[in-house]
Amino acid sequence: MIDTSLHQSEPVVLPGRSTGRLLRSVIGYSLLTALMIVTPMLVFVPAALFHCAIRNGRRAAWATLVIAISLGSLYVASMPAAPADAVKMAWTYLAGVALGVALPAMAALPMVERGEKFGRVLVFLLIGGAIGLAVTELGSRALIDFSPYAAQMAQAKQTSAEFVQLYREKGMSADMVQLAEQWIGFSTFVLPAVMLINVSLVFILSLLMFGRLKAWRELNARRGDSATPGVYLFRNFSLPDWLLFAFLLGGLTPLAHGMLQKVAANVLTLVAFLYILQGLAIFRFVLVAMGAGFAGTALGWMLLVVLMITGVGPLLLGVAGLFDPFFDFRHSRKRKDDSHESHSD
Repeated sequence: MIDTSLHQSEPVVLPGRSTGRLLRSVIGYSLLTALMIVTPMLVFVPAALFHCAIRNGRRAAWATLVIAISLGSLYVASMPAAPADAVKMAWTYLAGVALGVALPAMAALPMVERGEKFGRVLVFLLIGGAIGLAVTELGSRALIDFSPYAAQMAQAKQTSAEFVQLYREKGMSADMVQLAEQWIGFSTFVLPAVMLINVSLVFILSLLMFGRLKAWRELNARRGDSATPGVYLFRNFSLPDWLLFAFLLGGLTPLAHGMLQKVAANVLTLVAFLYILQGLAIFRFVLVAMGAGFAGTALGWMLLVVLMITGVGPLLLGVAGLFDPFFDFRHSRKRKDDSHESHSD
């Protein structure tokens, strides 16, 4: 049973931590988080905030976030002279990280502390991320007369044109070039979904890392909870059943027109990606349940890579993920050591 103390404002702060030690810890987490924000290590910002909250309490995590964003602002403000649009893009990037990644992570913190299911937490984070990115877009237009979405769309179109030109220079057939143009055109049409897919990878990687940290295992040990230690292992990733309705909504794409078609196409793209991930989690679970060793696991992943290259893999994984709520592929093969840490995800 989950300890009821988890509902308090400072639910899991470690006992016996002096004020000085707590302050040093917050400063350390703040510097680390700020460094992650301005580097490719952004993918682990939510994990850093979760870990800080587990060790020092939620107030310390909020303080860490405020200090980290402040340090990030100082970094952007001290950047060398650059074109006006580049400076605006840097500020909107920082705002997008704060509103689309960090704040949703803090909002999901109680769910993480309770050990709620991987898929449920991820969907909550994605909804928060979508709201945060929308607020960033609207705020940027109102405050600095700049649209980060339009800037990314222009960059995507320019990159697409360069790829098509490269294909022509390489002597590819007209049919292949036309197919590439159609695929690139679709990718720009669903750019919002692509942006959310990138955000989802940030949350997924952070949850995977957090689920393997010592602080998470210690939390479960302190509250005597044996059911949740492996909840954030990738093989246990399972989406909420109601997401099937979002998939059905996305299926209206060929029948819709205008803005409704664009919304439906973006929803379908994002949900299809999530179900492919769920299919991948099922595949990982099957390898573990079969007791595949290093050689068997490597062979399984090599076979999957071949199927992914041929285009069959994503389809099979997507179908498996989509029908998992009906057949519960992992339930019949569940083992007592399902959460055992010796298996790497």
